[in-house]
Amino acid sequence: MGTGDAPELNDLVAARLDAHDHRYTRGRRALVEALAQSAGPVTISEILSRDSSLSMSSTYRNLAVLEDAGIVHRIVTSDEHARYELDDAVTEWHHHHLVCAGCGTVLDFTIPDDLEASLNRVLRRVARANGFTSEHHRLDLIGRCQACG
Repeated sequence: MGTGDAPELNDLVAARLDAHDHRYTRGRRALVEALAQSAGPVTISEILSRDSSLSMSSTYRNLAVLEDAGIVHRIVTSDEHARYELDDAVTEWHHHHLVCAGCGTVLDFTIPDDLEASLNRVLRRVARANGFTSEHHRLDLIGRCQACG
């Protein structure tokens, strides 16, 4: 998934949490490791099924802390479950999502570097025209997967 090796990831996560006055607890480390091992964005129930040491209540709390610190990105879908993944800033793997409006499936995709650069230029221009300072972008394409037709 482009997360680099675990020591570098854990050092980066610990530094980001420290900058937000949070500790890198055992539960948060287990969440980060579960997300790093996932093939794509996952639901809380999928996270919990991968690590029986995690409780639901602390998983919700810790995901909120990790999201606030810019470590985790939450993808809201049309089904009743958000999906979670490590943020691009942590993985150093910039990508976008296909989100099914029917079943909530989320698939990752990338675009060629030259197209990504063009998209960045256009988005910065839009931001400037509206008095907005752009830091980064996320692109989610909403539609229907093959199964939902």
